[in-house]
Amino acid sequence: MGKPDTRRLDRAINEANRKLSAVREREMWPLDSRERRAVMGAAARGGYRLHRGESTGRAERAMDTAWQAAETRLTAEITALQSERQRIVTEAARDKAAKKSSSWW
Repeated sequence: MGKPDTRRLDRAINEANRKLSAVREREMWPLDSRERRAVMGAAARGGYRLHRGESTGRAERAMDTAWQAAETRLTAEITALQSERQRIVTEAARDKAAKKSSSWW
């Protein structure tokens, strides 16, 4: 019995970590369409209000909220992937221990 195959999960965890660091750098590519619309809408509203000489506070808060939601989503995704990976590793270890204890020697 070899090691459990966690390559797919490891690849997904690395990709999610890459996306999370990109979101923290305020890059647009890792956002889903809903988050992208929220960020671009807030930027457009802020630009409009700035052009009119008004306060952009609400638009800035909306943009910060959208970025925070994306960060939260990716953090939850990473946590779920890591717990799934841990479950697979634990299950493989349990199976290996059961196989060893069942032998007569």
